[in-house]
Amino acid sequence: MSPIGFSTGALALGDFRSALRYMIGKPLAAVELSALRVTELPGLIEAIPSLDLSQFNYIALHAPSSFDQSEESEITRLLGNLPEHWKIILHPDAIRNPESWTCFGPRLALENMDRRKLDGRSAEEMSRWFGIFPEARLCLDLAHAQQWDTTMTEAYLLLKTFTDRLCQIHVSQLDSASHHHPLSEGSVRAFSEVSWLFPRDIPLIVESRVSREKMDNEIAKVERIAASASKGACQLISA
Repeated sequence: MSPIGFSTGALALGDFRSALRYMIGKPLAAVELSALRVTELPGLIEAIPSLDLSQFNYIALHAPSSFDQSEESEITRLLGNLPEHWKIILHPDAIRNPESWTCFGPRLALENMDRRKLDGRSAEEMSRWFGIFPEARLCLDLAHAQQWDTTMTEAYLLLKTFTDRLCQIHVSQLDSASHHHPLSEGSVRAFSEVSWLFPRDIPLIVESRVSREKMDNEIAKVERIAASASKGACQLISA
């Protein structure tokens, strides 16, 4: 079954140390360290050598979601200090100078966007970005895809088109203002319908904003999606 983890920003916005403490003892083998704001990145990068990340088999860092062109070179310089096996999650609409990011090669994972954005929302739009970054991977955000197309057809197209690029999946539910919330039963069912397309062992990163006390409830919902993925894969093999 796919490993499950949390974005630190979902558990404790701007407080990665507390978020990591909340994960201790949970059945979580993946983590996404969140630095969605430019001001969060230097402190996170500086703290990494002191963090106990031994629990996790998969580690990614979410780069700032918005920045000025004048900040871009410093952001990429800081990200260049990360361990080489870590993925760097990036919103394509944040990119100002593509040449600043090509050095990351397959470590770079571009995320599909929600309906607020003007690009990166569909398989067609993401194809153009992968033309610019031919080695980049895909971070599939299921909630973004569901918001863009509630039938989940776009999620299906993203999964089918970029199967070989997929490196992780964001799981949550969005409200009308594109804020992340815990999964509803409807979203669990919708995501389970396309989960048979999840490559084996792709980590599921929870972005639902939940309290420490509600973590287990959200993990159980994501485990159901992961179980659906495993069941679907087994059916394909036996067919």
